[in-house]
Amino acid sequence: MRFVCLIHLNEATLDALPEQEMSQLIRESLAYDEVLAASGHMVVAHALRSPSEALHLRSRGGKVVALDGPHAETKEQLMGFILIEAKDLQDAIDVAGKIPCAAYGTVELRAVTGISEAPNAIAS
Repeated sequence: MRFVCLIHLNEATLDALPEQEMSQLIRESLAYDEVLAASGHMVVAHALRSPSEALHLRSRGGKVVALDGPHAETKEQLMGFILIEAKDLQDAIDVAGKIPCAAYGTVELRAVTGISEAPNAIAS
């Protein structure tokens, strides 16, 4: 089964970290990516650029409108993701629970589904 680990962090908290602590977090995150790859759990992982650089696209009446970010109404924003392969939910929880950024924010764990598996997953 595939799961996505959505990493939510408060950008201001990250920006306030001492340089040494931020460097350590980056090293731990990259090392954990290697652990996931070696164990066969890793599919792909990426950090995301600042939410202030985000665009939200809406299509209304055949026109696409791009809105500048950030748009999050919460303190934590989506800052990265890891797509993993796990044998079951408990395996995914075990993997996601060790993501180093969880010490600074939240890791949201979601099972990946195909559109054919969830015909009502996309609203019209």
